[in-house]
Amino acid sequence: MATSFLILQACTTAPPKNTENICETFREKSNWYKHAKTSYQKWGVPIPVQMAIIHQESRFVADAAPPRRKLLGFIPWFRKSSAYGYAQALDGTWGDYMKHNRRWNADREDFADAVDFVGWYNHMSYKRLGLAKSNARQLYLAYHEGHTGYRRRTFLQKPWLLKVADKVDRKARIYDSQLNSCWNEFESKSWFFW
Repeated sequence: MATSFLILQACTTAPPKNTENICETFREKSNWYKHAKTSYQKWGVPIPVQMAIIHQESRFVADAAPPRRKLLGFIPWFRKSSAYGYAQALDGTWGDYMKHNRRWNADREDFADAVDFVGWYNHMSYKRLGLAKSNARQLYLAYHEGHTGYRRRTFLQKPWLLKVADKVDRKARIYDSQLNSCWNEFESKSWFFW
């Protein structure tokens, strides 16, 4: 039993050691910059915004999921939502992403797929809601509440969510500043990744 657990644990990609610094994250996870840049080029959502949303959703844990509820206080039961992976994408929304992009083998535990999903979802927020692709706060509110919830302004009844959206906005600004200081480093190496 212990051996099985260790094997399963080894299959899961460990999160970066320093998730507070985007330069350190990209240094440790050398192909993540390439994937985030590819998503940016495809969808137009800035890398710091994408990364701030993923940081908030999963802290870059590949198999992140909401905790299980307990039946009778101790029996593991259902999760409160189907959110899963780096992007904490719900089953239905992930299905829409795969369908619209014809990416039938996309995996929520794969960073390249997750960052592409975040770019796509925020691009859809731009198209459907008119949100600026650089406005991390508003994009996060739409990401969390869904496009219909955002239109209904459901976030106004959730003061805690407004604080989280402010936090995502601050993180995106910090990541932007950090990335400006190390951008040349990754751009000069990027030809190795292609």
